[in-house]
Amino acid sequence: MESSSSDTTRTPGVGFAPDEVITDQPTRSARLKWVIVVDRTVPAGQLANAVACVAASTGQAVANLIGPAGPDAAGHLHPGLPWAGCSVLAADPGELAEVREKAATSDGVLVADMPVLAQRTLVYDDYLAGLAGTGAADLQVRAISVVGPRNKVGRLVKRLELLP
Repeated sequence: MESSSSDTTRTPGVGFAPDEVITDQPTRSARLKWVIVVDRTVPAGQLANAVACVAASTGQAVANLIGPAGPDAAGHLHPGLPWAGCSVLAADPGELAEVREKAATSDGVLVADMPVLAQRTLVYDDYLAGLAGTGAADLQVRAISVVGPRNKVGRLVKRLELLP
């Protein structure tokens, strides 16, 4: 059975219960931490694309990550944003691969990644076919999105700095 782009996929165990969505508190009070780690050597346009793609994937995969919509003073409605916050961190390619590997093997942690292959293919099925033939060590990831328990995610990225 083929999946369609309208399928909604949630990662079991990674997400917020509705009663955990507390929008009147600092983001540090959220049970889960969200970071995006990028390859600092990637050109700005490709970097922005990779961040947007892993953020979109994460927004779909993590229950209740996106807060409610809100109107401005003129009554125009603005779609919800991540209420729990997200830090964008920079890493060298080797550091990025190491964080990805450790995060992928951590229980209760979601990893969404953006391989170079995704930016080089124009047809999604071609990307999926290429991905199926690529080993984890050969992915050449441009960015990863990591969501999980604060302490686990904090340990994974503690030595990384914010993207300048």
